[in-house]
Amino acid sequence: MTTPLRGFEVGEYHARVSRAQSMMARAGTAAVLLTTEAEIRYFTGFLTRFWESPTRPWFLIVPASGPPVAVIPSIGAHLMGQSWIDDIRTWSSPDLVDDGIGLLAQTLRELNATTVGVPSGPETHLRMPLASLEHLKSRGITVRDDAGIMRALRMVKSKDEIAKITQAGAIAGRAFARVPEILTKGTPFDGLFRQFQMLCLDEGADNVPYLAGGFGPNGYADVISPATGVPVNSGDVVMLDTGLTFDGYFCDFDRNFAVGHANQAAKDGYKRLIEATQAGLEAAKPGQTASDLFTVMNKMLTGGTDAGAAGRLGHGLGMQLTEWPSLTAQDHTELTTGMVLTLEPGIEISGGYGLVHEENIVITQDGAQMISPPAPPELQVI
Repeated sequence: MTTPLRGFEVGEYHARVSRAQSMMARAGTAAVLLTTEAEIRYFTGFLTRFWESPTRPWFLIVPASGPPVAVIPSIGAHLMGQSWIDDIRTWSSPDLVDDGIGLLAQTLRELNATTVGVPSGPETHLRMPLASLEHLKSRGITVRDDAGIMRALRMVKSKDEIAKITQAGAIAGRAFARVPEILTKGTPFDGLFRQFQMLCLDEGADNVPYLAGGFGPNGYADVISPATGVPVNSGDVVMLDTGLTFDGYFCDFDRNFAVGHANQAAKDGYKRLIEATQAGLEAAKPGQTASDLFTVMNKMLTGGTDAGAAGRLGHGLGMQLTEWPSLTAQDHTELTTGMVLTLEPGIEISGGYGLVHEENIVITQDGAQMISPPAPPELQVI
């Protein structure tokens, strides 16, 4: 595949703002106030790892009309100035008395937006100190829910966003194909983690913010524990689950490998996961819901009797490793063209140990397409 260009054409951002403002008009929202990395980057293209520092707050205002206004620490002025945003207002941060709140309130008043919406549903947070929020309110600014505008916008990806996610998946696929180079009997699991991250970077990843995994003869007890120096043994099934990025967009899928040989229970469990994933893929069509995909896969795994310890069998994917929706029995979000999802069925093998399989898909008019390189139909033995 052709490597996507870095960044986006300005027209992409104009279209995002236009869609947001149409939604704001219907909801009667004078402005949307954004404080988190993904939301600010969504409208500006402001891509930096400086968000790792929690010291400074950052603000972006999307008004009812006109372009967004950035109210940010002065340390970010140069980088934001390279974006399409023209109105950039800065203060020297950190300021222990008024860390940008006075400037933010002044800007909102100038925009006739003394009532602002902020993302406030599940999977959101407000990235400013509580004291700063109270300070903002004391300046005459009313803060309310954004009526789900940001969630609705970000769930549906443009073709250029999908291309970046697909590219991230292709990079991960090439790294997974090289796992036999680094995995043998006796390999310390933490060493395997380090080497796999190096493979991802060698294959073109910008960053590897997420890597999880597990191993054992009957699978693994969880998929989030840090790797330890315990060595992998013959007969173990090893799982690596990576969320690497290309140009700020994630892939998120895993692969399972047996070392030396695999027992029949692991082989059978893996085969059922592949079948459940295929069932989810075939069911993923516009008009279906997140809960429909959960039900289809869960029926394949448990006969429909168990929701599973993980709580969901997949999720949205994009600028963040996990996004809305969640493939659960309770999430009735309707699937639409342009949504990118993971399918992530899991199965218990024995005594609380099991296997997980994950793929990335995109919803199209004609159904779903896999955008992660498909896993082999049978458990791969190294």
